[in-house]
Amino acid sequence: MKPSVVRAIYFSPTGTARSGAAAIAKALDENAEEIDVTVDGKMPDRISFAKDELIVFGAPVYGGRLYHGVVKRFQQFTGHKTPCIVTVTYGNRDYDDALLELKDLAEALGFVPVAAAALIGQHTYGQIQVGRPNEQDIEEDQAFAEKVKALLNQDTWSGIQVPGNYPYKEGGQGGKFRPQTTDACIKCGVCVRECPEGAIDPEDPAKIDGEKCIACFRCIKKCPIGAKNPDTPEYLAFAEGFTKRLAARKENQYFLLEGKA
Repeated sequence: MKPSVVRAIYFSPTGTARSGAAAIAKALDENAEEIDVTVDGKMPDRISFAKDELIVFGAPVYGGRLYHGVVKRFQQFTGHKTPCIVTVTYGNRDYDDALLELKDLAEALGFVPVAAAALIGQHTYGQIQVGRPNEQDIEEDQAFAEKVKALLNQDTWSGIQVPGNYPYKEGGQGGKFRPQTTDACIKCGVCVRECPEGAIDPEDPAKIDGEKCIACFRCIKKCPIGAKNPDTPEYLAFAEGFTKRLAARKENQYFLLEGKA
């Protein structure tokens, strides 16, 4: 089967989950489309996909699980025995039950997961796996996509096996740190528009709703003048220890129907 359309659908506050999902999708079809569901207010209408299409889902790992907002967003999509590739991105600790959870979610929505990947990306906190995914990671994603192409030529597919446990571990919540705002803020509104959960006050971007904020630090990355930062004593102490604890390099993991690729 050659898919009529390939799409990458992702929740990616800092761009790492998008990088892997998009690289795989475009290796399968250079004209692959992208659907970014990171910002809740920019969500598309409910979309249904046919059996001859192929979807690449991408999401970051939050404490070993999918962020609960990812589940809500992906539930906008329905498959009709539509083949899909599920990918999660994590910052070098572990992905625990997140990949299994995404596979299960895709199946519940009518998709058929034919391949999966647990990808390394630079962690939001500290200096962990800086610059990843890098060129080598993207090349590995592309090589994986070539194996998926061969797999799609099979007449039938059955569910893949991926690591994870039932019941899923506790997780999927946002972090506890809150971005700070300096006097350099010009109230341009970029952070307000780009916040995944609408946690930033449009009138005063220094005000952040602590109940809504998921500490994804998207606003820090998107601020055009660097007025947002995470630099509280609590965060800096945590980031230093976290960086040391997760210094060892980890590799991407890829899974096909017959097992780990």
